[in-house]
Amino acid sequence: MPIRLRFALHGTRNNRIFHLVAIDARHARNAAPAELLGIYDPRLPATIHPDATRRTPNTYNVKENPARTVRWSVDRIRYWLSVGAVPSKSVARLLEAGGIL
Repeated sequence: MPIRLRFALHGTRNNRIFHLVAIDARHARNAAPAELLGIYDPRLPATIHPDATRRTPNTYNVKENPARTVRWSVDRIRYWLSVGAVPSKSVARLLEAGGIL
């Protein structure tokens, strides 16, 4: 059973969250995974510009907090990589940025 580490899409349109999962490579993108390894939220947190006169929830102040949210289990990711799981291109890019690969 070939295992891949890849993202599963969750959330509504324009409000996506990606779950990092270990899943059989032959299954569909949003099939039931073998294990949930992490959650990646690519959206920047909404903030109010200091010079804005009214609240606009879709504006971002990138200077305050430019980071996106990533929560993952490093031990479990390393376990799956040690038993031969192959990460997808996008997951490999994220793991390299996080210092896991």
